[in-house]
Amino acid sequence: MTRRRLPIGIQTFREIRERGYYYVDKTAYARRLVEEGKHYFLSRPRRFGKSLFLDTLKDLFEGNERLFRGLAIHERWDWSKRWPVVRISFGGGSYSSPGALEARVHQRLAAWEQRNGLAAGSGPAAGRFAALLEALHGKSGSRVVVLVDEYDKPILDALREPEVARANREFLRGFYGVVKDSDAHIRFSFFTGVSKFTKVSLFSELNNLRDITLRPEYSAICGYTEADLDEVFAPELPDLDRELIREWYNGYSWRGAARVYNPFDILLLFDTGEFDIHWFETATPSFLVEVMRRREIFTPSLEIMFATSDLLSAFDVERIAPEALLFQTGYLTITGEDRRGGRPRFRLGYPNREVRQALNDYLLHWMAPTTIERMHREEDLGDLLAAGDLAGVEAVTRALFASNAHDWHRKNELTRYEGYYASVFYSYCAGSGLDLVAEDATNRGRLDLAVRLPDAMVLIEFKVVDQPTGSAIAQLRAKGYADKYRASGKPIHLIGVEFSRTERNIVAFDVEAA
Repeated sequence: MTRRRLPIGIQTFREIRERGYYYVDKTAYARRLVEEGKHYFLSRPRRFGKSLFLDTLKDLFEGNERLFRGLAIHERWDWSKRWPVVRISFGGGSYSSPGALEARVHQRLAAWEQRNGLAAGSGPAAGRFAALLEALHGKSGSRVVVLVDEYDKPILDALREPEVARANREFLRGFYGVVKDSDAHIRFSFFTGVSKFTKVSLFSELNNLRDITLRPEYSAICGYTEADLDEVFAPELPDLDRELIREWYNGYSWRGAARVYNPFDILLLFDTGEFDIHWFETATPSFLVEVMRRREIFTPSLEIMFATSDLLSAFDVERIAPEALLFQTGYLTITGEDRRGGRPRFRLGYPNREVRQALNDYLLHWMAPTTIERMHREEDLGDLLAAGDLAGVEAVTRALFASNAHDWHRKNELTRYEGYYASVFYSYCAGSGLDLVAEDATNRGRLDLAVRLPDAMVLIEFKVVDQPTGSAIAQLRAKGYADKYRASGKPIHLIGVEFSRTERNIVAFDVEAA
């Protein structure tokens, strides 16, 4: 196969097809959507190909037949029919100031009116939008296709300004409601975004959308599958370790049989040849960290969280569930599923190594002050654990917690609880790429942290105490946590770490062989 151009950052279907870029064919999904329904909603994290899919739908309904030659839909589509398309994207600009959203929408409405030779509208945006749809239908004789990209960005942009966020939500509620009220003039509609706002908050006026976010048959509508890498990107693979590609970038699941890769990661990997933090660096999850901080999220619990489908959609200005935020933004994904009371319950966890390492490293910025010295110590901690140098681990761990500024401790009551110390230690280890098991369940209780090394196992328990008692190492012994790991045949080391409730530092670091 011949190597092609890598479509990094390109969201225009026409450009990809005309200029010979790699293209993963998603048109079979488009055909199924059109045949099975009319109004749809899809939530996916940023840079997963939502905008490209919408642009593909645009060219499909506009009848640009030559762009689809050789693709799955070409022989199964009536190219004699064409529909007017209104594509709305909120991707550009910022909507965090009062009135910015309404001004932007009126600009777009004016541009559509002018482009189609219609008289300039006036009045509220919702009424002007309804008039536009009716006029386009009447002028063309065909009903209109409405494609809305990043429908939620005007709200997400303003989350730090709750009054603006609520105003934007109310404006969009009325604006999007036009799609339902104008159903007689609409052939097809498709909404995409990162977050899935509750129907009560945003879509109460548009309750006829079919949400395909967690429909298994559409789980790979965005992202690349293993088959896509083999069939489309085969020329890029020979010099890369396939297992490392899976470990670093695969693992996203929306209930389908196949897990998918983040397209942005894969394209950057092929471009640079480097296994690195590609997707995570495109935006910092600062608002996510603020939510986690307010809720005092225990970071080891991010390895295993549980949520119902209702909770995963429980996102609004006044109510932001951390599980929903983590899942919708792509920092957690579905790793398992069972049923409780007849309803599905989802197990959530990190999708891959990139997210696990990068998110934990980012979380350290608020759990422990970031300095160049700390970063060096983080690397040392990983090396020392991997080498089994437990005396060195003790020295570095003591230094790590001693380096946290006293004033930061004074302002954060979280440091009075063992969960804080376990979170910091866990995130240091996860950020350095170690193989961890947090909150590991046994028949005697839950172990705080297990570190799986190539030649050994390290089991760690944390306690916050008034004075050193040896209770942490004693609990490791009494609970028999090592028994679960004896079958591995590896040496097992127990570490009991005690932190002073008043001194906010380590007062006991006990090490034993199990």
